[in-house]
Amino acid sequence: MMKFLQNLGKSIMLPVAVLPVAAILVGIANWIIGINDDQTNVVTSFLQTAGLAILDNMALLFAVGVSIGMARKSDGTSALAGLVSWLVITSLLAPSSVMTLLSRDYTTTPLEDGATLTDGQQVVQDHGQWMLSSPDVNAAFTPGSFQNAFIGILCGIIGAACYNRFKSVQLPDALSFFSGRRSVAIVTAGVSLIVGLVLLFLWPLIYSGLVWFGEHIVDLGAVGTGLYGFFNRLLIPFGLHHALNSVFWFDVAGINDLNNFLAGDGEFGVTGQYMTGFFPVMMFGLPGAALAMYVTARTKRKKIAYGILLSGAVSSFFVGVTEPLEFAFMFLAPPLYLIHAVFMGISMAVSSLLPVRMGFGFSGGFVDLMLNWTNPLAENPWIIFVMGAFWFVVYFFVFRWVILKFRLKTPGREDDDPEDVASDEDGAGSVGYVGTAVKFIDALGGQSNITELDNCATRLRMEVADTSVVDEPALKRAGAAGTIRPGGKSVQVIYGLNVQFVKDAMEKVMAGEVDAPDADEVPDVVPDADESSASVATLEKTAKTVVLHRPIPGYAIALSEVPDKTFSSGMMGPGAAVVPTAGDVTAPADATVVTVFPTGHAIGLRLQDGTEVLVHVGLDTVKMKGEGFEPLVAAGDTVTQGQPILRVDLEKVEAAGYSTVTPVIVMNDKSAVVELT
Repeated sequence: MMKFLQNLGKSIMLPVAVLPVAAILVGIANWIIGINDDQTNVVTSFLQTAGLAILDNMALLFAVGVSIGMARKSDGTSALAGLVSWLVITSLLAPSSVMTLLSRDYTTTPLEDGATLTDGQQVVQDHGQWMLSSPDVNAAFTPGSFQNAFIGILCGIIGAACYNRFKSVQLPDALSFFSGRRSVAIVTAGVSLIVGLVLLFLWPLIYSGLVWFGEHIVDLGAVGTGLYGFFNRLLIPFGLHHALNSVFWFDVAGINDLNNFLAGDGEFGVTGQYMTGFFPVMMFGLPGAALAMYVTARTKRKKIAYGILLSGAVSSFFVGVTEPLEFAFMFLAPPLYLIHAVFMGISMAVSSLLPVRMGFGFSGGFVDLMLNWTNPLAENPWIIFVMGAFWFVVYFFVFRWVILKFRLKTPGREDDDPEDVASDEDGAGSVGYVGTAVKFIDALGGQSNITELDNCATRLRMEVADTSVVDEPALKRAGAAGTIRPGGKSVQVIYGLNVQFVKDAMEKVMAGEVDAPDADEVPDVVPDADESSASVATLEKTAKTVVLHRPIPGYAIALSEVPDKTFSSGMMGPGAAVVPTAGDVTAPADATVVTVFPTGHAIGLRLQDGTEVLVHVGLDTVKMKGEGFEPLVAAGDTVTQGQPILRVDLEKVEAAGYSTVTPVIVMNDKSAVVELT
């Protein structure tokens, strides 16, 4: 579940990245309107239209972005599926559709909002739409209540799940046109229809229940205000915070806090108590959290984290739009979001006890604070800055401690990033993978000699212009385990499980995207043979036996019998192999998944004693580009012996002309002896 949430969190980063600029545009427009006696003009209309075009469609952005991020090797089909899901569910739950399905009346005639008709129905307005709603429906299906981030994320997950499951489905010949990716959108529409029907009956119950809850905590004073703040944050991921807001901000339970404050018609010292506590957290607390996440980001990831967190902090401080920051860690690190909700509740409760009152028209940011500073109901607004300084410090130190203590995957600390491990590991040298890349490029005859560059699970695969200039001893000294020349212009350099990072670094060096040192400035990773003879003798004396469970059904063979020189020569390391009879690959021992190759044909594991094992299904199966392979785990997962980690279609592999022999290699101990049980 945690891995799912982290993948979801990373997927959400794509649409979240566009929110800060939209929020700032709307904030600037509101500021201009405020200093212009609440009069709009061409500039404010332009800015508001541009900003609200994004903010009002945030849920749609989530539907598309999540469907792309959660899909395996998405080619754009998953994005279409997410959009289809969104259109089906939101159309089914639109006010006019709901009123028709539930036999209610619907009208676009302007009526007084909140009016009660003689038959007990109420008039509900939202985003310029009016509908007649009986008490059991309330406002549960107005656009502002269900076209929210939760629905968008749900649609994205549906789209991605349908894509992952049905992108390779084969239908009978008569329906073959709809096979594969063409079936994804169709299946998605069907699944979304079912989900929409469930929400049609479930959503009003949840919405009404939250309204009832809000009405019953009103009489709890500061405690009730704190509970409102706490649940307001907790409900944001589900889009149900609107239900609570309606109780306290509008005239649902007789409070009408927001409208009374803006109109100046409320009670001094009382009105605004359900808004004041948002300001210190939005303006100062969340930026403090952003700073904590930045300083705890990995060194190689700080630049990426900086862009996300700074824009989110600016949006939160100036405009009070917190989604860019909150969604940045909401799913990546749920415990932090729970802490944030608790802090918001405390801020709301304390604010209601202190002689400070402030309200907003848009949100609790600096712009609204300045615009309402002279409001007759504003009480000691300067106290907000004192509270803000306190919350900035609290958020920074608490978030920093929790992130480091529990190793939470906040922005800049995610798994599966080449920069995360670009250090001295696995022979990368003191200057990281860039140094290894520079040495490799030089040993291969320079950038101009490399015409094609690719990699499989453990080796670089290249086409070079001139094979005679390839310096194999130099490659060895730079960290290569060996070099193979299959023929023609092909050269393969065996490196290890982290070969993808070396390949990525080589591409960046050749593209001029990184400042690379000269090859002579990078120290060799492997010393000359004479210098290492003593260590080789030591390794031979300390050889150990690695006992592994057979990872795939079949019969075991010696590594020397594998029809591939790369494996049979022991160049990649010691091991054994299996000739499989079925396609379910399981973990050979209790381990942590180090890497899952993008094409799914190989998985690297780190055993509990540190031994690194590669399970490579088939020979040259990297050329299948993932067809026939379905990884069941991801990097960072912890697996137990016998747990399924990969599903492979052996018939498809054989039909493509590749051997299904599966080598099992120990990557970091040349002296090990491997036994398969």
